This record gives sequence, structure tokens and C-alpha cells, in this order.
Amino acid sequence: MDLGLKGKVALVTGGGRDVGREIAMTLAAAGATVAVNYNSSATEAQAVVADIEKAGGQAKAYRANVGNYAEVKTMVDAIVQDFRRIDILVNNAGVVISERFVNSTPEQWAKQIDVDLYGTIHTCHAVAPYMVKQNGGRMITLAGDSSRVGENGIAIAAAARAGGIALMKSLAKELGRNNVTANAISLGLIETSHSNAEFLAANREKIVKQYPLRRIGAPTDVAPTVAFLASDAAGWITGQVLSVNGGFCMV
Repeated sequence: MDLGLKGKVALVTGGGRDVGREIAMTLAAAGATVAVNYNSSATEAQAVVADIEKAGGQAKAYRANVGNYAEVKTMVDAIVQDFRRIDILVNNAGVVISERFVNSTPEQWAKQIDVDLYGTIHTCHAVAPYMVKQNGGRMITLAGDSSRVGENGIAIAAAARAGGIALMKSLAKELGRNNVTANAISLGLIETSHSNAEFLAANREKIVKQYPLRRIGAPTDVAPTVAFLASDAAGWITGQVLSVNGGFCMV
């Protein structure tokens, strides 16, 4: 299926590894030029760019801390200067600090809110004027089921990501007249290179029982849905939360 992404320019935040990497590779394979954002994982981001180019695609890495608006604005302006447009924004960068709320600290709150909520606000605000001027664009924010149903030990990340969902719904209403869609993807547990391997090894059997499909998710389960929402085929889908969660949460 041709997703109509040839000639499109996509920004994937946190695109250097795991889910972000898979999204970047999938969008590039569908024909999009990909701006791979990273903060501290320069080597991984450059590897993604190299792999995309090796496969015949076009990509470039850009460093910016999404929690810093000035850095985000500079990055987005540079992307548009390099590629003349920006059509797709994927808010993938995130920070989760597992800690009981009563034991958590303001410093931990700030770190998660800066990336998980303000990071999404910053990127959307930076790309919105370009999408409005182009009269078209796709904003996609990755959240988690915790943002809708809550989760022990990650209350702050859940709250921040719930804010990201509300932002997508609001921007869907505000920017729809400019042919800009805004959607969220709600994820179940995705196993990545930075998952707690010891915890998963000890609790995998118990965890998978919570999933009707009886397995934990992988980055390859996420990227196709992102590509679909970025495509022409999803042109009449906006303000929605799509679940990619193995059936963990059914709301």
C-alpha cells in the first residue's frame, strides 16, 4: 500500500533508538525524508541516518533537548531550511522515572514533565506555523495506557502524557481548518533496549497474563500505526487516541 509519504518531511523526536528508531526507519522506507532528533544519543542517531541512507532514503540527525523551547525552535527552523518544509511530527521522546508518588521529588517531576509534556508542547508550537502555512500536516504523539487508566509508580509520567493527549485533541480542533491532523497513540508495555531486563525476567509470566494477546509489545508493533496516521489514508482521522497495546486497556 502506497502511504503517500514520498516528498514528505518527518521529524521524529527521540529517534535514535528503540521505538523512535523503528518509526524513523519505517517512515523512511515509505518514502519520507526523516529528521532524527536526539539529545544525548548522537552515535545512535547517526547510525539511524546511516541505515536510512544505506537503504536509499534521506535523513539527517538534529540535536535538541525537547524540554528546551529555544533548542526545539532552532532545530525545527534548521529542518525547514534544509528540506523546505515539515509535514509530519512524531512526539516520541519521553522520560519515565519509576517511583512511588509519596517518595518522588520535585526534581523527578520536573525532568518528566519537561520532556513528556513541555517537550510535546514545544515541538507542536514550533512546527505548527509551518504546517498552517503549508495548509497541511500530521502531529502524532506517543503516550501510554497509564495516561488514561493510571499506573502504580509512574504517576507523574502518566499525568504528563495525559496532558499530551489533551493537547492533541485541542490542536485537532484548532488546526483542522488548516488540514492539520493531531492524534495520539496509547501504548501498552513495549520491550526495548532500556527496559528493566531483570524485572521482566522475573515477572514476564505475570505481566503477559494482563494482555489478551499474551505477549509484551515490540517497537515493530508501534511503527506501522505511526506511518498510517502520517499517511494520506488517515486524512480524516484527527483528535483520536489509537490503542497499540495488545488489549491491555480497552477504553
